[in-house]
Amino acid sequence: MDSTSTLIFIILAFSLGAVLIWKKDSVPARLRRSMALGAIAFIAFAFFLIVYSFATAGS
Repeated sequence: MDSTSTLIFIILAFSLGAVLIWKKDSVPARLRRSMALGAIAFIAFAFFLIVYSFATAGS
């Protein structure tokens, strides 16, 4: 597994979550819920990738 692309995805997922939290007042109400759900899905997958990379680090 390519660690560079995994690291980029993890950084971008957490950055998206941070931007949505900081700019929640300027996001239109119709987009707020769908963007939040998408960010949660990306962050959950990023956590999975972090745990998976730790689990397979010795292999």
